Amino acid sequence: MPQKLTEHLPLANWRNRRIVITIVGCGGTGSQIATGLPYLHQALLASGHPYGLRGFLVDGDRITETNCVRQPFSRSEIGLYKAVVLINRLNMFWGLDWEAVPHFVRCGRDVPDSDFLISCVDTRAARAVIARVVSLKSRRFQYWLDTGNLADRGQFVLGQPLRKGRKDRAKRLPCAHELFPSIVHAPADRRDRLPACSAAEAIQRQEPYINSTIANHVLALLARLFRYGRIAYHGGFVNLATGRVTPLPVDPATWLRLRAQAEKERAYLSRRPQGAAPASE
Repeated sequence: MPQKLTEHLPLANWRNRRIVITIVGCGGTGSQIATGLPYLHQALLASGHPYGLRGFLVDGDRITETNCVRQPFSRSEIGLYKAVVLINRLNMFWGLDWEAVPHFVRCGRDVPDSDFLISCVDTRAARAVIARVVSLKSRRFQYWLDTGNLADRGQFVLGQPLRKGRKDRAKRLPCAHELFPSIVHAPADRRDRLPACSAAEAIQRQEPYINSTIANHVLALLARLFRYGRIAYHGGFVNLATGRVTPLPVDPATWLRLRAQAEKERAYLSRRPQGAAPASE
């Protein structure tokens, strides 16, 4: 009788090279993950890994006055690229050689091949582009870790992009958009509220620590994967209003149930008029 799948074990050998992590989106959550990555890099080196991490930050957005409230930027940096400011800050403090890519992702050439691509974007259209990019057969993305949030809750899901010719399909971690199709349903972006135009509005629209809470869970998941070489969950759902965190287990039965719900959701979204789908960011 085959053994039940309850853990994920990476097939890649990360001991003989640097582990490449690319963060797409340097806003609330992306900037927090980027700030925490050097600690993970240091932990890998201290535990005997010969090379540690290599980081890339990808974002074509520039710093605005509103960003200086909930994101780690100052008024003196207004007008500069978020990715460049963060990378320069991390490199100078930690002595790193990580790189900034100051443009938006529109095709596969806009993002470097990576072991982990972490998306921290705030529209379904941007996430849909990333979902296509990570599935390109000509590119190498071993894992896609997607994050998203509303005012007081959010989620993170680690998956392995489905590409033709994969030999580990049965044990592959499904990606976020396979389990929750609405997060890449671009027409629904029309119903979302526009970005906050003032600092006060930015504070009112989101709990101050929702981004950092999700970022810390993402970093903790990666830390467990690197330290123990296995994980029993590959995502989770955070709710600051109730104080609850619900893990997404490595469990084919759970995936089967979510995929069945996803098929109904896709059918519903295809029948629904454009722009009328419920928000899910």
